Amino acid sequence: MRDRAEKDAAFSTFVRANGATLLHAARLLTGDHHRAEDLVQAALTKLYLRWGRVDAPLAYTRRVLVTTHLDASRRRWGGERPSEVIPETAVDDGSGRADDRDELRRLLRDLEPRERAVIVLRYYCDLSEQDTATTLRIPLGTVKSTGSRALAKLRVQAGRT
Repeated sequence: MRDRAEKDAAFSTFVRANGATLLHAARLLTGDHHRAEDLVQAALTKLYLRWGRVDAPLAYTRRVLVTTHLDASRRRWGGERPSEVIPETAVDDGSGRADDRDELRRLLRDLEPRERAVIVLRYYCDLSEQDTATTLRIPLGTVKSTGSRALAKLRVQAGRT
């Protein structure tokens, strides 16, 4: 029973230390707060099942986050879709950061899932091109071309707003 308690304590410490970062990355991937929470929960569940056997839990969880998101985005589903109108009112502290985050989410939402994953891993998670390729299990050249294409789309979209 002691091993289980130590495992749970170590896992809880990991979640407290990295949960907010993972949630923010998931929000950037999904474009939706609630779907992001579900995505993080699924990723952390998969991590918990392998806890103690994973050498780099944060890297593993990022990879699970992205692959779970990409798998879900491949499924056809005609249900709810994000809208331009945000029903909740964002708390604005006067810095303009809330508006910037909303604009970033809108811009990222228009990218293809793989493009969004590359941008989030490269620029939000601050992974190198090689680490991004390893995380997504794609060739380095694909990371470079996908990132370049995604940045070009973001520049065009940002110029329109």
